[in-house]
Amino acid sequence: MNRFKDSKHLQNIKHLQNIKPRVLLAMALIPLALVIAAVPENTTKPYKLTIEEVVGEITDGAQYFTADQIADLIIQKDPSIQLIDVRPKDEFETYHLPGALNIPISDLLSDEWLETLDQDVRTNVFYSNGTVQSNQAWIICTQRGFKNNYVLQGGLNYWAETILNPQRPDQTAPNDEFAKYDFRKAMNGALGGGTLEAQSTPASSAGTMPEVAKKPKKKKAAGGC
Repeated sequence: MNRFKDSKHLQNIKHLQNIKPRVLLAMALIPLALVIAAVPENTTKPYKLTIEEVVGEITDGAQYFTADQIADLIIQKDPSIQLIDVRPKDEFETYHLPGALNIPISDLLSDEWLETLDQDVRTNVFYSNGTVQSNQAWIICTQRGFKNNYVLQGGLNYWAETILNPQRPDQTAPNDEFAKYDFRKAMNGALGGGTLEAQSTPASSAGTMPEVAKKPKKKKAAGGC
């Protein structure tokens, strides 16, 4: 990716950060209505959270795992994490994160995946190319009262930029930035040297992560679990 594209991408990220939670919610809910409408009636259940409660959850930003956190968990082969790719099957087969399940957004309300999505043993992390579809998946599960569901912040686009193609910090950058860069370079090598390849499998060890912050427990919204 050239510098012009990098600059445009960073501008887009900053623009998204300035969007109000209600606007982000609308971006997710408009196409989400089409998904729900396409699901047979007997597979849908009454939603447990109101729009206001979902807005509160989004405002907290507690649904996000960062790319660095997920990379660290992949390296550790943490069995408590289940990555869920909500993109179409063909995109999943072209490239997906190690150990991920493919549950396309259109299949999310199927009874086939109920035990995977509604449980309190593993932590599910939805991802897509960006964050709109993964947030749609999170909203569906949150409104239905399902526990332990989160979103990969920035999606695969940001994963490719930060983990698969990390940029070396300036010489004046603090030491922790260089430690993070070294970790990302190690992860990059473990995932195929910066290319998006199908069926990637990380090495058992790919460097030492400089103190990845632990994910705080999600706060329960009033009126739902």
